Amino acid sequence: MALLQEILAYNERFLAERQRPITKVPAKKVAVFTCMDTRLVEFLEPAMGIRRGDAKVIKNAGATLGGSAGDVVRSLAVAIFALGCEEVLVIGHSDCGMTRIDADDLRRRMLARGVPQHAIADLQPELGAWVCAFADPAENVRRVVGELRRNPLIPSDVPIHGLLVDPASGRLDLLVDGYGAAPPARRRQG
Repeated sequence: MALLQEILAYNERFLAERQRPITKVPAKKVAVFTCMDTRLVEFLEPAMGIRRGDAKVIKNAGATLGGSAGDVVRSLAVAIFALGCEEVLVIGHSDCGMTRIDADDLRRRMLARGVPQHAIADLQPELGAWVCAFADPAENVRRVVGELRRNPLIPSDVPIHGLLVDPASGRLDLLVDGYGAAPPARRRQG
């Protein structure tokens, strides 16, 4: 059976067992921006005590900004202004594949699969910066938190925290405590 057929068959079983619908407003009033790494699927949220309906989760490669900054900020603005999120968690992870991205190798692979050279040349910024590869996952989290904190579309009273998760154990390490940067009036009580 092909993958698509497996997914559709599973969905039929899922629908038969489905519980009541959950509201689109996150119960814990938090937005999580993290990496798309497959090791985090059904792992990161339970490691944080977050269940279905608790948080808005935004993912991209490496939990980076750069070329995707507009999409990430747009999603965070909707989460904050339309859906009531009061805090943001930026969560990177150790052993991130984005630390090993080689722009020249990526370019060769893209060309080999039929991506036109002009499409790669038209990327702004250039391919290496567009991909947003980085050397240190912890430093990337700190940089992303700083960029979001400075973004005029993210209110200054929204705490933005930075964490690093171990994709093997689920251990979370706090890198940036966003409460220190947010005005006290909007800090959430435990």
